[in-house]
Amino acid sequence: MKTPHSATAALLSIRNLRVAFDTAGVQVPVLHGVDLDIYPGESLGIVGESGCGKSVTWLAVLGLLGARAQVSGAVHLRGEPLHTLSGDALAPVRGKRIAMIFQDPTSALNPVQRIGRQLMESLALHRALRGTAARAEALRLLDRVQIPNAGRCLDAYPHTLSGGMNQRAMIAMALAGEPELLVADEPTTALDATIQAQILALLAEIRDDSGMALALISHDLGVIASLCERVLVMYAGHVVEQAPRQRLFQHPGHPYTQGLLAALPDLHRAPERLLSMAGSVPEPGRMPRGCSFGPRCRQFQPGCAQHVPVQRAVDSRHHVACIQAA
Repeated sequence: MKTPHSATAALLSIRNLRVAFDTAGVQVPVLHGVDLDIYPGESLGIVGESGCGKSVTWLAVLGLLGARAQVSGAVHLRGEPLHTLSGDALAPVRGKRIAMIFQDPTSALNPVQRIGRQLMESLALHRALRGTAARAEALRLLDRVQIPNAGRCLDAYPHTLSGGMNQRAMIAMALAGEPELLVADEPTTALDATIQAQILALLAEIRDDSGMALALISHDLGVIASLCERVLVMYAGHVVEQAPRQRLFQHPGHPYTQGLLAALPDLHRAPERLLSMAGSVPEPGRMPRGCSFGPRCRQFQPGCAQHVPVQRAVDSRHHVACIQAA
């Protein structure tokens, strides 16, 4: 497993990424200066509650937020600027260099086209394969994602397949362009535990075989722990903590991360009541002063409301955005 270090150039670098949506003529910010690096071959987990900006970050990178979104900041892929591109200029990047598995395969797949046609369309777009060659490669990809009877799946419509099979078909389409980076947005949502484990094992196997980088978006810390080497925690459009997986799980520095981990059951201890965090993620247009987590934080002090905390190093690879982090 590859580990990023100071001598390795980032595959993807995001700096000061900001997103605001036009709502009734008012610009409502939802991302507040996200900084993020992902390195070649690395698996990065991105966690946080719903509405914290995990998916919006990647949709902004790929230019998929629509005309009502105002996006600023810098994004570089192997040193090449993506933030200066838009529309058709980003087409060679989407799917080919950065592929994304969306959260709900049943809505991401075209319900009136067969799986094979959709998969071969990706192959034609990203690798110029058509006809017999495209069909053969489509069959190989479906076999690769462990779909039984791949030939029959090629001719099937999405609604005739199970959720797990549709998710595997989505992974096959994401792999069609042989991407350098795969972004998986909640890839196991609504799947039962057995199928979830199979999908996660498949992603790990594909990553090891191909050497591609993986960004896994999830609110499930168990999923992140099983698959990722490094973890980035987001809250209300901010990155509040990032660290190697083991370091973050053993020594969480931000009160929000501590709260997430405290809510997990521990199978090695006697059953006890799980802890929960009071309140909820603030609405984008109603952010509190200073630290966005302040109203929910058990360690809140008056100084927390004075300034938005910036990330600072508590270890060589462990950064926390909290004025009380040690």
